[in-house]
Amino acid sequence: MSEGEFAIIREIFAPLAANASGAFALTDDAAIVSGGDHVVTADMMVAGVHFRKSDPLDLVARKLLRVNLSDLAAKGAKPSGYILTCAWPRSAKRADIALFAEGLAADQETYRIALFGGDTTRHAAADAPLTVSATFFGAAPRQGMVRRAGATAGDDVYVSGTIGDARLGLEALEKRVKFSPADRTYFAGRYHLPEPRVTLGGALSGFASAAIDVSDGLVADAGHIAETSGCAISINAAAIPLSEQAKRWLEKQEDRAIALAFLATGGDDYEILFTASPRARRAIEMASTVSKTPVARIGSVGKGSGVTFLGPDGETIELAAGGFDHFMQG
Repeated sequence: MSEGEFAIIREIFAPLAANASGAFALTDDAAIVSGGDHVVTADMMVAGVHFRKSDPLDLVARKLLRVNLSDLAAKGAKPSGYILTCAWPRSAKRADIALFAEGLAADQETYRIALFGGDTTRHAAADAPLTVSATFFGAAPRQGMVRRAGATAGDDVYVSGTIGDARLGLEALEKRVKFSPADRTYFAGRYHLPEPRVTLGGALSGFASAAIDVSDGLVADAGHIAETSGCAISINAAAIPLSEQAKRWLEKQEDRAIALAFLATGGDDYEILFTASPRARRAIEMASTVSKTPVARIGSVGKGSGVTFLGPDGETIELAAGGFDHFMQG
């Protein structure tokens, strides 16, 4: 298919949301319903696309919850519960489903959420993959949901946590890159179990001008903010926060600029990328401290459009692709 995922959403599905003011023409990761009191988001995961077919099912379940929680976190919403739908392969056994449910139960306790309902079925085709989806509900912050739109020229650009670990985790699991046993375990854990920044998201709701969670890749998701806000974003590669494990990998790469671009376009980080006025710097430091979540200032917002990725020496790095697009993969 020659068209990208976001063009399809914009041209085919967005007209269906024309009469829903809280849907924002499908330009955000969540919608506001019930008079602005609730934030709703949904994500689907398919075996072989969003997770490896050999991944343990309890980890698949926990990742499904966490990618949705990450969307709510970027909106500043407090999660309450979810609706679950599953289409199981014909080969699925009761023990498989029970293991999946064990993962759900573990993270329901961690994040104090509950299952509201849903639907479960089984594929008719013998080779159809496991397909799971969750629709999450959260309470909107008092200051209102933080949208993708809202970034303005002069704003700072921030990201939480570290970038690129999940990409290296997939490389490790697919045995495309060799790591020490300890680093491999770390990267695989970051791939299987992202950490949604729920506490930080709630703390940022009064200061962030725009926000999105990093699912498609840091550069791609910065591009979503830039497009929706009608601005340009510049990212300094040298300022992107990396784990000690990723730094060790980076030191071994021949071309540092290309390696940083690799990490910044990998996706599956599920950190919060956000913009804010320079006047909010102290408040953001406090939010980082209170939530015990590292936050790094990595760039700025300017006039224009698109994303500029600046290398360690200040040079512009041309990227073949900003990140993951479901409809543009080979």
